[in-house]
Amino acid sequence: MLGCVIHGPGDLRVEELPVPQPGPGEALVAVRYGGVCGSDLHYWRHGGVGDFLLKEPMLLGHEVVGTVVAYGSPDASAPAPGTAVAVHPATPCGVCPECADGRRHVCRDTRYLGSAARFPHVQGGFAARIVVPAGQLRPLPEGLELRRAALAEPLSVALHAVRRSGAVSGRHVLVTGSGPIGCLVVAAARAAGAARITVTDLLPAALEYARLAGADTVVRADDPADAGWPSEYEVDVAVEASGAAAGLDTCLRLVRRGGVVVQLGMLPPGPTPFAGNLVVSREIELRGALRFDTEFDEALRLLAAEPAFDGLVSAVVPVTETESAFALAADRGRSCKVLLDFGA
Repeated sequence: MLGCVIHGPGDLRVEELPVPQPGPGEALVAVRYGGVCGSDLHYWRHGGVGDFLLKEPMLLGHEVVGTVVAYGSPDASAPAPGTAVAVHPATPCGVCPECADGRRHVCRDTRYLGSAARFPHVQGGFAARIVVPAGQLRPLPEGLELRRAALAEPLSVALHAVRRSGAVSGRHVLVTGSGPIGCLVVAAARAAGAARITVTDLLPAALEYARLAGADTVVRADDPADAGWPSEYEVDVAVEASGAAAGLDTCLRLVRRGGVVVQLGMLPPGPTPFAGNLVVSREIELRGALRFDTEFDEALRLLAAEPAFDGLVSAVVPVTETESAFALAADRGRSCKVLLDFGA
């Protein structure tokens, strides 16, 4: 079978790999689509994501959907072979203080598909066949096709970030960065009842995807004279989705006194200067948002109900052309979400 293995910065290979066999409690899944995530691009370009650096070759990918092939042992409660499923990429330990506190998404010993956060690395889902714990499978709701379902993982990230923002119903939400995650934050905020959503980015094409996702106002981040910029303190909630220090600075300066800023984008490794005095003088709440937990099931329901999400998938590329797919996904002037197609 074919799989996408990262060996180091710029060294991404489509390799022939042996088909894995499921053990007890595990499922063999035929992957159909895999979404190229920003973290996959970081591994490809830089050999790491934030402080998580590659130490060995790793199968990339954690946004995967496909069909159940078989189980290593009978499991009457699991989706039957032939069922279309989305794969929840996280396996929390279930025993650490965070898991016990109901915050499994920040489990200190979690396993996450295609992640170098631990060693040996957790191999990912960009392969024609993968083995995962049966408990990570989610059957698709009626009417949801695999192509749109491939957005479930990034939409879950966005839903969790909006949840971390607190109540957004009737409020003005600012999103800095209109990459795939930023656009899905827009959709999640809209679903949560936000009254107005403003999005900033440097690229006009990326802002058009944000508008498609439901943004009311889009603003060029490098043009302070743009009429779409909110007046000072007007924003109630700001979600930083660009992973750039400048985006965090914008959020802190435009959120109202007592407002909430959620840092969702992964900032570059090392210290990041930020306007900390504003956090104090305006009593801004600065919160982090990492991954998700139960939001995955919510994401599948939302995707099933809203065909407009299809417009955020800008390309589907055969796995044999993985390098071209990654180059396209890295060019936000030409794409939003790019999917790899592993075939029937």
